This record gives sequence, structure tokens and C-alpha cells, in this order.
Amino acid sequence: MTRNSVLLALRENPLAGGVSTEQVRRIGKELDNRGLEPRWAVSAEEAGAILRTEAGLSAAVIAWDLPGGTDGEGGGADVLRQIQRRWKRLPVFLLMNDDSDQDLERLPLWVSEAVIGYVWPLEDTATFIAGRIVTAAQAYHQDILPPFFRALRRFDDAHEYSWHTPAHSGGVAFLKSATGRAFFEYFGERLFRSDLSISVGALGSLFEHNGPIGDAERNAARVFGADRTYFVLHGNSTADRMVGHYSVTADEIALVDRNCHKSVLHGLVISGARPVYLVPTRNGYGLAGPLPPHAIAPGAVAARVAENPLAAGAVAPEAQYAVVTNSTYDGLCYDTVAAARAFAPSTPRLHFDEAWFAYARFHPLYAGRYGMAVGPDTLPGPERPTVFSTQSTHKLLAALSQGAMVHVRSSPRAPVEHERFNEAYMMHGTTSPLYPAIASLDVAAAMMDGPQGEWLIDEAVTEAIRFRQAVVRTGRRVAEAGDRPEWFFGVWQPDTVTDPATGTPVAFADAPAALLRSEPSCWQLEPGAAWHGFEGLTEGYCMLDPIKVTLTCPGVSASGETSSWGIPARVLTAYLADRGIVVEKTDSYTTLILFSMGITKGKWGTLMDALMDFKSLYDADAPLEEVLPGLVEQYPLRYGGGTLRGLCQDMHEHLASGELIASLDAAFQQLPEPVEPPQRCYQRLIRGGTERLRLAEAAGRVAAAMVTVTPPGIPVLMPGESTGTPDGPLLRYLGALEAFDREFPGFHSEAHGVSVDPESGDYLIECVRRSPA
Repeated sequence: MTRNSVLLALRENPLAGGVSTEQVRRIGKELDNRGLEPRWAVSAEEAGAILRTEAGLSAAVIAWDLPGGTDGEGGGADVLRQIQRRWKRLPVFLLMNDDSDQDLERLPLWVSEAVIGYVWPLEDTATFIAGRIVTAAQAYHQDILPPFFRALRRFDDAHEYSWHTPAHSGGVAFLKSATGRAFFEYFGERLFRSDLSISVGALGSLFEHNGPIGDAERNAARVFGADRTYFVLHGNSTADRMVGHYSVTADEIALVDRNCHKSVLHGLVISGARPVYLVPTRNGYGLAGPLPPHAIAPGAVAARVAENPLAAGAVAPEAQYAVVTNSTYDGLCYDTVAAARAFAPSTPRLHFDEAWFAYARFHPLYAGRYGMAVGPDTLPGPERPTVFSTQSTHKLLAALSQGAMVHVRSSPRAPVEHERFNEAYMMHGTTSPLYPAIASLDVAAAMMDGPQGEWLIDEAVTEAIRFRQAVVRTGRRVAEAGDRPEWFFGVWQPDTVTDPATGTPVAFADAPAALLRSEPSCWQLEPGAAWHGFEGLTEGYCMLDPIKVTLTCPGVSASGETSSWGIPARVLTAYLADRGIVVEKTDSYTTLILFSMGITKGKWGTLMDALMDFKSLYDADAPLEEVLPGLVEQYPLRYGGGTLRGLCQDMHEHLASGELIASLDAAFQQLPEPVEPPQRCYQRLIRGGTERLRLAEAAGRVAAAMVTVTPPGIPVLMPGESTGTPDGPLLRYLGALEAFDREFPGFHSEAHGVSVDPESGDYLIECVRRSPA
């Protein structure tokens, strides 16, 4: 088992001579004997390196007169400030100089708040001093454990026999089979000892929200700024369905961001609600932007509802629920207070689907950009809607897969009664929860609590900024070198930023990292700015999340202008995948990379190297057998003898001539006509009242299942909507995708809700069967 450690930041090398130094060495040996591994540092710089890399510190001893540091008060003060910025309640002892007249009264007043005690090495025995440090470290180690994880460890340490489910009984059952033993040894005994039944009352109930589980949820609510938080073990998809099922009932109106996850639709199917879709803006890259401010104004929403055929059959003309994606897949996040103020006249319940945005509360860059920022303090008055935030904790915080949370800030206008919401929670939850998954949610919240949360997110933001600037600077160096073609990949971000303190614009690549990671205005989508390509925005309404990095390829611009040559992003990401680099999302000319807390300079440096190698291969027109050997092996007739530049140009010309991007834009801007509520179509789907049709046969039919194409990952057709005319936006877009897949095998789109005929390659979509004449 990994031991905890203690930082000893001193003035002298502990191996050097001298009475005081010898005493310090004895203290270090005593600490080691008692289970705390010393981490020695003889300067503020060395101590800083340990603080950045050693997460297992349980205590620190800092010499006030430590050499080095950038703080004007000296090295010791510099290290204490660093500890305050990252650690919450880490026990710190200040080492005082026995050989001087230094005393406590000469220390700055803030030091007493940063330390828990003082050490004069020669005034007590090494054993006593080490004992003080160990006792404080042990108390700290217990204190950092959040409620459920602490209880789970206590129960595990009790070594009691299991008389309840699961039947593997702490893993013992696996040991009775060779296959089971291999499984047991791979994961280790601790996992199976902590996989317990709901019969363990000492750990609380996930459905009753009591005991240590209830304590953990209440602690998470405090950390995330919610009135109440619920742990969910089947991902944000289940969290979305819970909130939708609770918030709107049969034949009530729901306002739905068209840029939504499919789980939102599933919630509408279950509840029987009648959706009225709100259309986000789009740019020339095909990226979905935010819902424009004018589209969520009360008058615009009322008009949207009035013109929707499904609203005529609703039980009431007012919407009971609205759901908005924040941040979007591509990292666009709203001013949530402004959005809630705009939605307030139209709905009493507002749901921010923040599957990819659980970290926002923990960095000042995102202030006011997350759902739980909306409350009586930021939006006072009786019209404030109740706000739900669903977060996929495991995506960009540290939790096990499927770990998610629902956060609630209730309003008097639409109060959320726990007992009633819990009914929806229990319908979608499991009675057999995996306790390690619950513990991971508990730990994920604890990791964000206090200064360490901001430190962790700031590190991810900083690495993303460094990568963004490195790409732009590399492109600039390529252009200046003059020894190779002057193109490189770009990054979707502002070209220049302005320091509010000076009002001076500066190139993004040259801006100080401290400015970019602390000033939200550097990331806001200014109205009319060419770099983002979205129309109808207002000042401060939308911001780009720096940790969601979109690389752009030559071929099109944000305004939709097409060049004579291009590099479709699917070719780039196929090459990256062959190099073991898997990106998050690929569109026609963009690819998305996520900078989570696990990203390091070594990791993104490898990506930079791959981008440079791709450029060299493209410029040399390398044969595809060298660049994408697996593709050529799978489709030798199509790609054998081809070159990288030739493939890119063929695909670019096909995308341009086939107007795939233009038809994509039309399909998402001109929504299909709604004919039936989603639930009714689902009923027909289950009872055989549907049929799969080729695109040529599907005109004028009613869709029975959702069609979502990745890229861009947004539903293009919803159950109950008409497929439209043969030359209408929807069928024209799907036809363009079908033609692309035939022309470029191996680069097909991921289309949920579309079946492909294995012989002809035709797209088939599920439609409601027509009644016999």
C-alpha cells in the first residue's frame, strides 16, 4: 500500500553536519519509522515541485527562512502561500531557527492562519516532535475522507462475514473457479469486499437518502451549491430521464433545446410530454451554437408554441419545463442567470443538461455560467424558476464510469418536494447499487471542496491554454520558415484578446497565460466576431470553455467559405487513431479534444508531434499504404495506390459539391413538421406498427424513432416528425450522408436510428406504418 508523505522544506541538507541539522535528520527518521515518508526540500523551488506532484502529503514542516521563492516575504512565505492555494486544512508546522533571536511576534499575522504549530528542533526530543506531526497527519487523513467513503472503509476494515447479496460474498465465490480466480486476481480483493448489498444498514440507503449515503449527498450539495443533490449510478442519461419524468407529465408542453442528448427525448417518451423544439444557431464549420437570445425571449417562445401543431392538444398552453444543453459538446456555455431570467416568463422549471460541465463551479473563469449559479441571490423575485442541473460526474471529474448527479435549486414558484421527486428517482434508479461507484461520487465531490478544486481545474485550463497557444505559434513558425507549404491546423478561438486593465488588444498566441486563465472576457463570443461565425448573440451571453479544444482543418471557415483545397477532419482523426490518439468528436473540418484533469504536457506534446507528422506526410503526398495501412488493407480496390493528398482532395471536393455542410445546416435550421407526440410513436414501435423504409420511399412519412448523426451528434429527426418532401432539408441531408458513405468506405458517419442495408448500402429509417386505406 502506498504510504502517505510529509514535506520537510528546510534550510540545509539533512545529510550535512551540525547539531540542529542532526536533530532534523532524527525527526525525519522518526517520521519514516511511523509511516510518513519524508520528502526533503532545501529551497522554495524544490518544495514547490513537491507540492505540484505529491498529492499524498499528509503534513508539512516549513522553515520560515527557506531560501528562494518569488514572494517578497521569503521562501518560507512563498511555500505557505502555495499550500494555501491548493490544500484544505493540510497540517503545517513552521520550523523556527534555534540560533537566532527570531520570535513569533516578527512573523506576519497571516502566518498563524496558515500553520497549526511551531517547531524549534532543539527544544524537544525528535520522538516528541515527530509524534506531534504524525498525530496531526493522522487526523488530517481521517478528516479528508468524505462521509460515505469513510463509512465504507470502516465497514471493510471490520472484516465481517457476508450473509447477504451479492452472491460472490466478498469475492470468495470467484475463487472456486479458474475463470473466477483470474477475474478476482485482476481486480483485487478490495473491490469485491466493498461490493455490498443494500442490506448493510450501516452504510445507508440510496433510495431513502439516509445514513452515510445521505450525508454524502448533502455534502455534495454543499460543494456544488445546490439545495439538494442526488447520486445517480447509471450516468447522466438516467439523470436526464429522472428530471424530465418529474418535471412534465402527459400532454404538457416541454421546451427542448434541439441540441439535446437523446436521453432528453427518452424522458419525453416516458412522460408523454409534447415537445416544442428551440433551434440553436450554427456556423460555417457545422458546429452548433447556443440558442440565440432572441429565440428564448418570452414573445418568441410564445410564438414558437403557438405555431407548433402538437401544442393544440396540450392540457395547457404554458410550458411546464424547459431543457437547455450547457455547455454544448463544443464547449459553449451560457450566462445561466441571463438565460434563466429570459426563460422565467415561459416556464416554472428550467433544466440545464451539464453532462460535460460538472467542474464549472470550481473555477472563477466560469462564474455565473452553470445551473446552480441561479438562485435567490442572483435572480431574486417570485418569477425565478426552479433549476435542475444534471452532471455526468465521471466525464470530466474523477469518478467511476456511470457516476452522475442531479442538483436542485428549488423556487417557491415550483417547489421540489423531496418525497415526490424521489418517486421519479426510484423509478429510474437501481435497488442494487455498486458501492464503489457511490464512493467515487463522494470522493469526486470531496476533491472539489476548497482550494484544491480550483487548483485542479486551473491546471486543466492552463494545459489547454498552453496547447492552444502552441498550435497557433507552430502555425506561425511554419509560415515564417519559408521552407515548406504555409499551412497548419488552427484552433477555434479568438484571434486576439484584450486585457481589461490596459484595454490593449494582443494576439491570442502572445497573451499571458495568467490573463487567459483568469479573464472570462477573453473567451466570450463577441457579437458579430468572425472567428466564431454565430449570428444574433449579445454581449456576454455565451462563452467558449477553454478546456474543450476544437482543432480546425483547412477547407472551410467559420463563416462557411469553402477553399479550393482542404483536409477533411475524418482523414486526420483516422491517422491519429492509428497513432493511438483518440479524439472526442470529429466533424467535417473540425475535431474536438478534451483537456480533463488527466491531461499532461507529455500527452498533448504527443498530439502536437502527430499533427506535425501529418503535415509532413500531406506535403510529401505520401502513399496511403504508409499513412493508413489498415484502411488500404480493408478496402484495397478503393484506396490501393492512392495518396494522402489525393484522398483529402477527393473527399473535400465531394463534401463541397455534395453540399453536405450546407444540407446539414438546412436540416437543423428548418426543423421537420411535428405530427404526433413521441410517446404515441413509441407505442407503435413496440407493437409492430412501424416499418423500415429506404430514403427513396420515406418521403411524407412520420418517423417512429430518433435519427441522430455523429457528427454532429444532434437529433436531426425526432419521433412523430414528418420526413418531408424528397428534396426537403432532411432527406437531402440523409441522402448526402448515404452518398458519402458509399464513396468513402471506412469513413462513415455514426448514425443512430439509421439501419444500413448490408448489400446495397442504402439507409433505412423507422417510420410509422400507414393505416390501410
